[in-house]
Amino acid sequence: MKVAVFSSTPFDRQFLDAANRGQHELRYLDCRLTVATTALAKGSTAVCLFANDEANATTMMAFAHMGVQLIALRAAGFDNVDLHAARAHGIRVARVPAYSPNAVAEHAFALLLSLNRKVHVAYERVRRGNFALDGLMGFDLVGKSFGVVGVGNIGSVAAKIARGFGCEVLGADPVLRDDCRGIVDYVELEELLERSDIVSLHCPLNDSTRHLIGERELARMKPGAMLINTSRGAVIDTSAVIASLASSHLGGLAIDVYEGERSLFFEDRSDRQIADEQFARLLAFPNVLVTGHQGFFTTEAMTEIARTTLKNIDAFEQSGRPLHQVTPPLPDPAPRPGTERKSGSLSLSCEGDTKRFRETANP
Repeated sequence: MKVAVFSSTPFDRQFLDAANRGQHELRYLDCRLTVATTALAKGSTAVCLFANDEANATTMMAFAHMGVQLIALRAAGFDNVDLHAARAHGIRVARVPAYSPNAVAEHAFALLLSLNRKVHVAYERVRRGNFALDGLMGFDLVGKSFGVVGVGNIGSVAAKIARGFGCEVLGADPVLRDDCRGIVDYVELEELLERSDIVSLHCPLNDSTRHLIGERELARMKPGAMLINTSRGAVIDTSAVIASLASSHLGGLAIDVYEGERSLFFEDRSDRQIADEQFARLLAFPNVLVTGHQGFFTTEAMTEIARTTLKNIDAFEQSGRPLHQVTPPLPDPAPRPGTERKSGSLSLSCEGDTKRFRETANP
């Protein structure tokens, strides 16, 4: 099968080639998928996309005319794909539902520890020969309240890590996981925000979570509390966060994702000025730490992403259906065995997001 791989980098090629073993014809494109670059998929039966590729309704129409039948996402999230348009044009969409929850959860704590103990500031100081401790004071994590918004595959790992640090762990999610019993105290989002010293976001981006953390939610948080986001950028209202940082209500922000990241991340922009004023304002705060969507970037995760992506393509070639197909919204499914649902209107479990979307597998 001919596959056009958008947003490809040398490391993508390394892992995808190893998983492919020459079975499919992978055509690597270093550009992002946009309406302007859609034509580059001509002649391909499938396209392979990453987090910042944009597959909207216009793109779907063009794909249908070209004969593209499958969109294979090498990511867990699918908010960058118009699923309704894909279904209308008979295009299947597949994703990688779980590659390495540890990778993202561990990165959330790398951000938290660096922000709390001012590691990024100390690193730059020491390089300049400045060994003063002024301004570097942090706090012990033991005994602090750690709030997990979205106790899914990644959020549950973050909860267990937090418990290992001696934190009280609060969770907001309509689905109660068996493996988190005795670890997570499930509460409503409002209570979590009010009680947590650290809030870590691990939820998907959909209509119910877009700007989930806005002005009202930030006002509910403890003065001086820290906010960590390794999920999707638009879960946070950036302008509201900037205002909270400016008023010194929010104690610190560490993010691996940003709602305007499609025009910034995954490229070397060191030779030009960043035009995004909101992003520039964030970087101006000394208590803000940003990484460029690298939470997933471990050897284990990249290996599993490539393997699952190729398995989706293999299954589609053999049966007409990918292994991990994503379909548009359907009515809420019945609770899975071993789980129970709490009352609540938000769908917060990352990777699954069963209240708004569903994933189907080959029978």
